[in-house]
Amino acid sequence: MTAPGALRAVSPAGAVRIGPMRDGDQVKLRGRVSLFEPRGDYQLIADAVQAAGLGELLAAYERLKAQLEGEGVFANTRPLPFPPRKLLILSSASGAAIRDVLAVLAARWPLTDVTLIPVPVQGAEAAPAMISALALLNRQTRLDPAQDAVLITRGGGSLEDLWAFNNEHLARAIFHSRLPVMSAVGHEVDVTLADFAADMRAPTLPPPPSGWCPTSTPSSANSNRPNSACSAPCKPA
Repeated sequence: MTAPGALRAVSPAGAVRIGPMRDGDQVKLRGRVSLFEPRGDYQLIADAVQAAGLGELLAAYERLKAQLEGEGVFANTRPLPFPPRKLLILSSASGAAIRDVLAVLAARWPLTDVTLIPVPVQGAEAAPAMISALALLNRQTRLDPAQDAVLITRGGGSLEDLWAFNNEHLARAIFHSRLPVMSAVGHEVDVTLADFAADMRAPTLPPPPSGWCPTSTPSSANSNRPNSACSAPCKPA
């Protein structure tokens, strides 16, 4: 029996379905209303069924991922500097991710010169801000060749929280960057299009995001170079 206020929906065998669906998923339906005479109630005959809500985001993610992969946007595998002389970090100035990164650098190689470029990492302004900052850093590299790597980072979150890192234009900006780009966005399961476009991806998991450190920074404990610094030098852009 149909619940009060509910409209029964049926989907013929030939209806168009976009993406896999499971019980409980939110969907958008397109169809026509008809009267089911045996029961004397109305029903919706759906001609097309499409995911909505989170499912709609996942479907959009998969479509764009397939498009960019087909265009070669995920082909970057440039070698990372070892160790980086000047590491440029795009992140929130108040987020946990930047604190974790600085903690790893302080422990492993505090001689790295770190510059933080504060950018929003969530919401409508995040992707445009990161794209602009990345473009600026690439232009500045001509004046300061010592700038040799970019790290884009933020902590974990929901698909909606991390959606800025699935922006098509940001992925293309990372791909076209003259500077090699490392991406440390979210946790192990949070794989974004920015991760695919970057030269290297590292999750931000506890302990701090050290996945990229063995490759891009040596350990000061294994170095003969003098090291009297107690924390990674970090200066705002």
